[in-house]
Amino acid sequence: MSDYRSEAPQVIREFLIYHETVKGHSRQTVDEYFLDLRTFFRFIKLEKALVPRSTPFEEISISDIDLAFVGSVSLADVYAYLSYLARDRERSHNSKNTSYGLNAASRARKISTIRSYYKYLTVKTKQLETNPLQDLDSPKIKKSLPRYLSAEESQELLTDVDGANKERDYCILTLFLNCGLRISEMVGLNINSITADSLRVLGKGNKERVVYLNDACMSAISDYMKIRNNIKAVDKNALFLSSRRTRISRATVHALVKKHLTAAGLDSSKYSSHKLRHTAATLMLHSGVDVRTLQELLGHEHLNTTEIYTHVENEGLREAAMRSPLANFKPKKKAPEDDPQEQEDE
Repeated sequence: MSDYRSEAPQVIREFLIYHETVKGHSRQTVDEYFLDLRTFFRFIKLEKALVPRSTPFEEISISDIDLAFVGSVSLADVYAYLSYLARDRERSHNSKNTSYGLNAASRARKISTIRSYYKYLTVKTKQLETNPLQDLDSPKIKKSLPRYLSAEESQELLTDVDGANKERDYCILTLFLNCGLRISEMVGLNINSITADSLRVLGKGNKERVVYLNDACMSAISDYMKIRNNIKAVDKNALFLSSRRTRISRATVHALVKKHLTAAGLDSSKYSSHKLRHTAATLMLHSGVDVRTLQELLGHEHLNTTEIYTHVENEGLREAAMRSPLANFKPKKKAPEDDPQEQEDE
């Protein structure tokens, strides 16, 4: 991963420092912002013929861009950039099987970074008098409901956990399914994150929250700690360890989730560690947890992020319809009345 502190020009570096120090965004998030802006301004330099067309895209330097250059960008430039992302941008630069064209969600995230950058320059620091991207539209994202396991499938997943690291893996899966942690939060857990009946979790934007543990979680942690306490770890603070006795990585967690899903006879291509977070949220909502409590538990900044779970399961809507006091009402058939016209004729 590139280090913006040495690579970014001052006009971008100040924005990134603001997000890391004032907004409290994680290093990973800020690094992603830098990569988004670097890709954008590389494209703009190429589009404006400021570098030879033959220059490999990844070798275009943005170290020379200044405020005047940033302010010269137009809406037309950004829409041309969107076209490049949709058609010509490599999806995975390091992949052997290269494919091109980013999906709408990926394009929208990159545009969000650019929009935030220009808002910072005009509203926060007032380095630019007008925002050239004021009327920029973001790509429309097709909204899809999150996939999740049923309660029965979740039980099957937990029942079939086995292998050399079964206590660790069982504990991780139990926390995913009961606490709805993000994978970054899971790998970031330390031994001292655990209290008697709760976890201190460091979420997005370095915001800490407390997640309370039920009996299943406390039992899983207790069983795992009997193993963990006997391991001479390289990272003494890390709760979950890899086979090399270092803090477990995101890739390892993804792999173990897929492994145990397959072992349980579940479709590992449809589910992931993040889907287990969806599962926890959905099952809690179905059990009567209100949406605002769920928002706090999941660490969502905005309620509308949580509210997607209120639309996940049509069975809830069906059940609500069945509980209506009029659900089984059928009006009694009235006896046919005499025709008034016939009465007059008589």
